[in-house]
Amino acid sequence: MKELHTILNEITELTSTLETKYPELYQFLGEDPLTIGADDHPEIDIKVMKDYLESLKEILKHYLDSHKSVT
Repeated sequence: MKELHTILNEITELTSTLETKYPELYQFLGEDPLTIGADDHPEIDIKVMKDYLESLKEILKHYLDSHKSVT
């Protein structure tokens, strides 16, 4: 249960970062973070949450990689 709690905290921190620092990304998540997967995954487990966290990280990484300033 501690691992799930840790993952949920990471998701909360990352979505908060996206919302405040990258609102242009946050608006495209297409969901309310409070209802993650309510339709697609009626039984949310640790694997679903890990996958969701990884997808958020990938979205941010891709965005940052594709928007780097060329110096």
